[in-house]
Amino acid sequence: GSMVLLNLFHAFYVWDSLFMEKAILTTMDITTDGFGFMLVFGDLAWVPFTYNHPAKYLVHHDPHLSTPALALILALYILGFYIFRASNLQKDIFRSNPNDPRVSHLTYMPTKRGTRLLTSGWWGMARKINYTGDYLMGLTYSLLCGFDSIVPYYYAVYFCILLIHRSIRDDILCQEKYGADWEEYKRQVPYRFIPGVV
Repeated sequence: GSMVLLNLFHAFYVWDSLFMEKAILTTMDITTDGFGFMLVFGDLAWVPFTYNHPAKYLVHHDPHLSTPALALILALYILGFYIFRASNLQKDIFRSNPNDPRVSHLTYMPTKRGTRLLTSGWWGMARKINYTGDYLMGLTYSLLCGFDSIVPYYYAVYFCILLIHRSIRDDILCQEKYGADWEEYKRQVPYRFIPGVV
């Protein structure tokens, strides 16, 4: 049960990344971080030994989760994927063609740089709503391992720290890039990850 679902989650995530490759080219990894130590080390040394940590745990520790428990975890993954993909797609479409009927109804804040910051839709709810969806998916990897050990939750904790750190870095870069406009944007969209909470 757990191992099958985990492998399906990973396979689906990889398939989506390949299918939506064009949208990945506008992410912070590519546009800001560039091809440097962080990306090279992360992709060659960190990712292969971290992202699959719950799978390594499951090889020897099957928690034998019930069908309802697996169904709830699957539902959480689907919710996370929906938030992640829908928010990223909305941003990508808006960047490519703000007049596209799928995004033309969205409100935005024009900046002095001549760009537009979305203030409605997914991006009006929280500035990093896509990270929330991504984290929910990542959390399901650990949840599939049950609760007998904290070891498989290393990934969930690590991923949470990574996303918080990345959001802080992005906030600093956007402050430098947009100046006073970024402060106004943060006033209009006050939440970072979860609307109404944080």
